[in-house]
Amino acid sequence: MTDRITQSMLSTTLLGDLQTITDKLTQTRDKLSSGKEIQKPSDNPYGTSRALQLRADLAANKQYQTNVSDASSWQDATDISLGQIGDLSQRARDLLVQGANDTLGASGRASIATEIDQIIESVKSIGNTQYAGRYLFAGSKTTTAPYTPGGADAYLGDTATISREIGQGVQVPLNIDGKSAIGDGTTAGSLLATLRKISTDLKANNSSALQSGDLATLDTALDGLTSTRATVGARTNRLDTALSRLQQIEQTTTGLLSNTEDADMAKTLVDFSQQQAVYQAALKSGAQVIQLSLMDFLR
Repeated sequence: MTDRITQSMLSTTLLGDLQTITDKLTQTRDKLSSGKEIQKPSDNPYGTSRALQLRADLAANKQYQTNVSDASSWQDATDISLGQIGDLSQRARDLLVQGANDTLGASGRASIATEIDQIIESVKSIGNTQYAGRYLFAGSKTTTAPYTPGGADAYLGDTATISREIGQGVQVPLNIDGKSAIGDGTTAGSLLATLRKISTDLKANNSSALQSGDLATLDTALDGLTSTRATVGARTNRLDTALSRLQQIEQTTTGLLSNTEDADMAKTLVDFSQQQAVYQAALKSGAQVIQLSLMDFLR
């Protein structure tokens, strides 16, 4: 016995086909408007998971780049300050050589001592340099001025290291503490203590101390300052390399994310055109197949 195809069956089948085509057309239109292949997690669970991980990687990369930029700016500010201190120290050395000359009298050395005292205050002032509201040379006590201008030569910061994370598990030291770079008035051999002793010997007209110990000690302090600047320079080079690497990783990750979730616009446009044609054809054929009334059937 042959099953009879009724008008109701034809209508139901046609409506079902039209609904399927409409759903596909809607999905394709959504892809065109958003530019995204994945509209909801169920469209591609694996792709959704991968896209989420790639976005998390990009967010972490952006934070690392921010950390590198902040650290680089800190190094630049530190290097400028150390350079200024070095210039002042070199001026102090020139004055020391002048003051150690046996032909110079007590009054001349006293005048030089006055300039040395001004250099000391300038060094302490530079030691209080701030970057973004934080004291560069105060160790971890970034809200505390490490030196007191016009006061004692004590160092008021600490020697703790501040670091920045520039990659997963990768830390780079950020600061140079004033204790190691400039010192204080009591630590023998430190820059401040050496400058203060030079001033004292000049005022005491002690030419022998100026000619022997003071000059050698100041040269040692200058060598230490140069070494500290070299450390800052090495950190800067490392940060530049890290930034370049992070930017390359960002570019690669962005490309992977685009491949994962972005729609192929050319293919999507072709699909949309084809689906529209199918939809229009289905409407026309359905209008011809389905008889709307008994009179239409008998006609």
